[in-house]
Amino acid sequence: MKRQKTNITLDIIKAMRRGGREAEQEMLGPGFHSFNRQHKSKKTYTRKKKHKGEW
Repeated sequence: MKRQKTNITLDIIKAMRRGGREAEQEMLGPGFHSFNRQHKSKKTYTRKKKHKGEW
């Protein structure tokens, strides 16, 4: 009985993860999407116009 109970629990967890991945792909598209990024300082120099902003 224990063995069967554990398998059912693992199947439930796998199904929830699979559902979460599918929902994420529907929202953001296929591929890998990072959610945690380091905060970039405003003072960091960059040549790109979109990052310059107004001083």
